Formats: sequence, C-alpha cells, structure tokens
Amino acid sequence: MASPLNRTLVLTEAERTQSVHTVAELTKRSPRSGVYAGDVLAALERLPSHSFDLITADPPYNYGLDFGNDSDRQSDRDYRAWARAWLRLLWRVATPTASLYVCCGWEYSGFYQEAIAEAGFHLLNRITWKREKGRGAKKNWKQNMEDIWFAVCDKKHYTFNLENVKLRKQVIAPYRENGAPKDWRMGEDGKPFRMTHPSNIWSDLTVPFWSMPENTPHPAQKPEALAERVLLASTDRGDRVLDLFSGSGTFSVVANRLGRKYIGIEMNEEYVRYAMKRLAMTED
Repeated sequence: MASPLNRTLVLTEAERTQSVHTVAELTKRSPRSGVYAGDVLAALERLPSHSFDLITADPPYNYGLDFGNDSDRQSDRDYRAWARAWLRLLWRVATPTASLYVCCGWEYSGFYQEAIAEAGFHLLNRITWKREKGRGAKKNWKQNMEDIWFAVCDKKHYTFNLENVKLRKQVIAPYRENGAPKDWRMGEDGKPFRMTHPSNIWSDLTVPFWSMPENTPHPAQKPEALAERVLLASTDRGDRVLDLFSGSGTFSVVANRLGRKYIGIEMNEEYVRYAMKRLAMTED
C-alpha cells in the first residue's frame, strides 16, 4: 500500500480506457490545443507551416528506458538518423521568430549541437540542468546532469523575456554608493538581495518525486518548474507551443496554465492519458 505522503498520480480504470486524440486528427488548418497520440515524424508532416513560436523536444536519450515501445533502444546509427529526420522537419512548422529547446544526455549532446545547426537553427546556448537524481556508479562519476540546447530561427528576432526569469540572489557583500544601495535592495527578512540574470547552469530544479502532486509513473519526467522557466522566457501569452515527445505532458500542462496554445505529441497512449489528467487538473 502506498504511503499517505505519496502523491504520485494514478489513472483510474475509467481514465485508462478513455479515448485519446491521435496525430491522424491533426490538420494544417490550425489544430486545437491538446496532447495527441502518435509518431512525431507523422505529426510533423501534418502540422500547419510557420505556426509555432516555441518548439520543445524531450526525445528518448537512447538509454534503454521502458517507454512502452522500442524508441529508447536503437542502434547508434539508427538513433542519429532518426533524430536528424525529425529535426529537419522543424523548420517548416516554426515561425520566423521561433525558439527551440532540445533536451538530451551528455552522450548525444555533441551530436545534437551539430544536428540542430544542420537543421537550419542558430544555436545560442547550452543549458546544463543538475537534476538531483541518479544512480551511484562504482567505477565512474554519478550521472547527475542533462543538457538542453537553446536555438532560434533568427538570431536578431526572437522572444526572450529576461525580467520573467531573473533569479533572487542574496548579496553577501552589499556595496553602497553615496550611502545608497548599489544594485541591491533589502528584503522583508532584513537581508540584502538583487535580481540577477539567469545563467545556463540550472541547479535549483529537481526531478518530480513521489511526494509531489505533479509526479507520474513516467520514467523520465521533467519538472514543471523547468518547463515554466523555458516558457516564461521564450513565449508570450497567446503564443503557440509545440511539445514534442510530450511524455506525461509537462510542457503542455505548463503552457496551458500560462495561457499559451499548445500541441503535444506522444507515442504512448497511457502517457497521453496522464497528460489529459494533468491538464484537467489545471483547469479545475
């Protein structure tokens, strides 16, 4: 029996048999927001051109995890060919000012750096996320990070809302100029702080775990706080988000909560149902 503190989402029997929307229903006439079950390559062929202001992709890392299909168990050659295939299709569906975020493990980070550029996007940064979870290794350093590549269609014209993602940081040695605080202010707790520019090292976000209400059985779920940071920085209210390899729907759920339109694509229908459950919870 699960602990009373375990808040992991569980599908009811009725939810497990609930019908889902599929990529076959997508049209180039501006499809409705939702998470659709099916193959990413098939979906990208059907989606409308130049429609998405932000594309997020959290593909299988080829670690051999069980996602209910063989998508994470490809040969190195097949995995690279598959990734290049869907990356090449992104340019058509992106708006001219769109941004792209691609998540990956260190093993394929260099490959994605090259493949994203080959697909026509301009790389602006590599974000490293310290995810605070990983198995110990007897003869190696414990794997505790993932990369997120940030790219844009046009280096001069894209959305980046800096003020939305500045971080509060305590000032250790507050400096004064003519007796007045310089670039800092006093908090209600009596400690000096400043709002700082966010860096490309994200060490303040943890993977969802059993006591968090956003947690699902998905084996590689991203935290909502991570999705929120990306969406607040790279979209405005009303923008359209394409959430590829949606899993249990984290980016779609946060997009919905923040007033963005969204299309999520996920192969596994059970995870689509978890996304549907989470989306319904955000609307309650």
